[in-house]
Amino acid sequence: MSFAGLIKMKLQNPNEYIPDKWVVVKIEGGEFPLTYKVFANWHGGYLDGDSWKLNSGITKVTKEENFYLFEGYSGSVYKCHEKTYGCNMYGHNVINNIINKSKEAGVSVEILPEDINWLQLSYD
Repeated sequence: MSFAGLIKMKLQNPNEYIPDKWVVVKIEGGEFPLTYKVFANWHGGYLDGDSWKLNSGITKVTKEENFYLFEGYSGSVYKCHEKTYGCNMYGHNVINNIINKSKEAGVSVEILPEDINWLQLSYD
């Protein structure tokens, strides 16, 4: 994670992240029980580049105006704008690499479609 990106993420709340782009991934297989995680990515500048972060696993979702608030096992909150679902080019490369490496280990990692009702999905 770049220094500028880290500062940008920590300005609001030390446990709150506000990504530029985001997707939800479904992970299961092998030793992994069914888990949903936020894959967040940020646009960087010339010196610090783009960055990404995968949360610890979604435990709860609420909505505040145009933002979904994804709470994680670690206590962090990803505040994701409903209109920024997706990945930047760097994020696509990273998540596709994760998906391919996971297949080799017998674990399924799937990017969920944007039109899911995140408030009604079961995260237990």
